[in-house]
Amino acid sequence: MNAQDLGSTAREADPPGPRTVRIGSGAGFAGDRLDPALELAQLGHLDFLVFELLGERTVANAQRARLNDPSVGYDPSLLDRIRLTAPHCSANGTRIITNGGAANPLAAGRAVAELLDDMGIDMPVAVVTGDDVLDQVRAANPLTWEESLPVSDGDARLASANAYLGAAGIRRALDEGAGVVITGRVADPSLYVGPLSHSFSWPNNDADLIGQATVIGHLLECGGQVTGGYFADPSTKPVAGLDRLGFPYADVADNGDAIIGKLSGTGGAVTVRTCTEQLLYEVADPSAYITPDVVADFTGTVLREVGPDRVAVSGGKGTAAPADLKVTLGYLGGWEAEGQITYAGPRALDRAQQAAEVVVRRLERIHGYKASELSIEFIGAGASFRGLSDGADPLEVRLRVAGGAQCRSRASAIGSEVEALYTNGPAGGGGARTSVRESLSVKSCSLARALTDAAVIHVGELTDHEEVQDD
Repeated sequence: MNAQDLGSTAREADPPGPRTVRIGSGAGFAGDRLDPALELAQLGHLDFLVFELLGERTVANAQRARLNDPSVGYDPSLLDRIRLTAPHCSANGTRIITNGGAANPLAAGRAVAELLDDMGIDMPVAVVTGDDVLDQVRAANPLTWEESLPVSDGDARLASANAYLGAAGIRRALDEGAGVVITGRVADPSLYVGPLSHSFSWPNNDADLIGQATVIGHLLECGGQVTGGYFADPSTKPVAGLDRLGFPYADVADNGDAIIGKLSGTGGAVTVRTCTEQLLYEVADPSAYITPDVVADFTGTVLREVGPDRVAVSGGKGTAAPADLKVTLGYLGGWEAEGQITYAGPRALDRAQQAAEVVVRRLERIHGYKASELSIEFIGAGASFRGLSDGADPLEVRLRVAGGAQCRSRASAIGSEVEALYTNGPAGGGGARTSVRESLSVKSCSLARALTDAAVIHVGELTDHEEVQDD
């Protein structure tokens, strides 16, 4: 894949001004596209390229994978992203920051360093560790946010605990010369705050500068969302070129003022509306957006269009960083199962409802389930509205039956009963699918910052003995 394949015709102009840093978003989640990051690496004249790859369930799933194999637990797409972009980043002086280390950042660092060595690319790799706080959480036994009960309560086994670290480790790794910085769980905006505070030597306790950097990071962290992805609606908010949506970058001055943009010729749009929606995305209180680095205040943020696909951003502020950090908890216990089947044509909903009744009755009579233990959805008949839509006369309905059990065989009965509807249920069922997997539940708690111990490890400086001890 190269620039010609992507349809690019010209390189972007260099960022204006000697005190401007250009930072680009190469991914907004683990399943994000690869080609927009390649475009940025090739044509964007970036100082930094960020891959944000973690969600709360993502890191818990990675911890589950690591329990089965200590050599894995980092994002499966990480090496592909590095392989694709590193040659251009190395040639253009672009440094890479990613939380793709997930549950095993040190293993990720070794794998990336080995890949770069095989490719003949000299980009020193550093790893930020310390987000794995399982031992500290077990010792402190704090209350969960969801139930206000000690994290040790319940039958499920606490298998992972990852604290949201801030930008300090990233900044230190960059200060010490890293070309690639790999972290585990850090707050999404911190992936951007770190390189910006490094570039301008901002004081870590300057809450207004760090607050403005958090605004920039929050705008960029979800990749294509700020360039029109997820924003788009064909009727009210049309966005052209979603099939080759360009990912955003920011030109940031040393006072924190920034311009959000995208590469010319790519799809999507950067407007005040796209930036406003992203600024408020997943924000409960715009005056107090809590991160490990700062409690950011978005209420004074000013967004101003300064050209095609260019929006100036200023006015973010903040107050001192919180004493406690958020922790994502992963619990293992029991099994989850589901079965799905589709009914189409006249009376589709009636037949799907009859099929659900058959399955529930059999699960009650033969397998000992209670109806309250099962989730029944009629997808296509207003299931997403949780009963607020009457779903009258749909032409196609997909029945979904889901539930859990402590043993795999009992959980498997759910899918088996749905699949049996092919010949034992109402007419016209088709497209049955079943699945069974070990149950993973995610909760949250707080942990005193003083109980965490973040560290920066330069992969090239590890001895064989240290690697064995770490494993």
